[in-house]
Amino acid sequence: MDSWVEELHFPRVNIPITIAHLLPVLPAGPISAAPGESLYLSNLDDIIGARVFTPTIYFYRSDFLGNPTRKSVTKTLFDALSLVLVPYYPLSGRLRETRNGKLEVFFGQGQGALMVEACSEMALENLGELSVPNPAWSPLIFRFPNEEPYKILDMPLLIAQVTLFSCGGFSLGLRLCHCICDGLGAMQFLRAWAATAKSGTLVTDPDPCWNRKFFQPRNPPVVKYPHMEFMKIDERSSLTRSLWQEKPVQKCYRISREFQAHLKSVAAQTNDQNFSCTTFDAMAAHVWRSWVKALDVKPVNYKLRLTFSVNARNKLKNPPLKDGYYGNVVCLACAVSTVHELITRPLTETAHLVHNARIGVSEEYLRSTVDHVEVDRPTRLEFGGKLTITQWTRFSIYESADFGWGRPVYAGPIDLTPTPQVCVFLPEGEADPGDRMVVCICLPESATDKFKHFLSSADQSRDDDVDRNN
Repeated sequence: MDSWVEELHFPRVNIPITIAHLLPVLPAGPISAAPGESLYLSNLDDIIGARVFTPTIYFYRSDFLGNPTRKSVTKTLFDALSLVLVPYYPLSGRLRETRNGKLEVFFGQGQGALMVEACSEMALENLGELSVPNPAWSPLIFRFPNEEPYKILDMPLLIAQVTLFSCGGFSLGLRLCHCICDGLGAMQFLRAWAATAKSGTLVTDPDPCWNRKFFQPRNPPVVKYPHMEFMKIDERSSLTRSLWQEKPVQKCYRISREFQAHLKSVAAQTNDQNFSCTTFDAMAAHVWRSWVKALDVKPVNYKLRLTFSVNARNKLKNPPLKDGYYGNVVCLACAVSTVHELITRPLTETAHLVHNARIGVSEEYLRSTVDHVEVDRPTRLEFGGKLTITQWTRFSIYESADFGWGRPVYAGPIDLTPTPQVCVFLPEGEADPGDRMVVCICLPESATDKFKHFLSSADQSRDDDVDRNN
């Protein structure tokens, strides 16, 4: 059973790089917007949680590449991006604020995306095993000198850094503005860029659809739900102090398919005939409980939240969303429980909370979210009392990122420490969907051993009995 959960370590390395060129990438042909024009963003696009750049990195070994030169890699990616920016032209614009702090995309002369050409005297093998996110990879993602945290206004909406290593392998570090696309939308764009690079001609399948006015608020707005996910959080617990006063460390754990199946089986042990437990329900519940137990949150009557994004594309029936839409179509589901309930009640009850929050995201819930943001636009991210789980296991990130040099040996995020109350579920390399996953989370050093113990505990009933006696 010890092999069901395995901690994965990453080396602390220093990666010296040299920036060779900053290359603006303009669309290769006419686009459907002229200088001075602007595009509407929906309330799902410019909500406070989407006002970030999502950094991802992709590593390619030299044995897939035929020992390419920096020029051939950069030129292939540059030319393909230029072609793809014609149908995906909003990524060549910039963001600006309009009335009431709402954002829009506007177009001016000479904007475009940005490609950064860099090189390193290191070889990929010097970076260690490329299997889990590593904060040491940060130099492979371009940031402007003195760039302010969370800056998105007047920034290129796509920034791509190509770093060629001495072995002939290379990395592609991307920063993509979340206001333009959600995770599935980003994969759609990435597939088009990769397919275009492989073929040398523009390939889009499906054709991209902008149409952000599909999610315009109703007039008058109709908010039918309390939307706990946006409410101000009471900071009176020990949680925020534990996470932010002691510098968090990033930890990654490989979760076997057998352990996932075991947790799902335990979580499904209920008399509720309507409860159809998924692997995500069980894993999210188990991680949430393990996290709370490891951090020893006080007081025990404090209410905690678990939030996670739910893709609402298949919820939209009246009318359905057009194929190729790459904007944000996610709602933030929210489960609520006291500390005492989380640490004393069986896993199945926590899994029920996750399940009910997930299936509660309906078409009307999404429309209510849009209207809620219109009436009361959140202006700050709430961190206290909350764990947020982001699920990457359903993204075809490895398949999407084959630019003609094979699939990347690693594809995904690099550093969770700036947001220590986020947990990410990742696919492990090119493993089949539903196979082993990697759980990445940030914790105070003092809580890491306890978290691994609770995370690895297959005997939930015994674990719960121990907790009740403490």
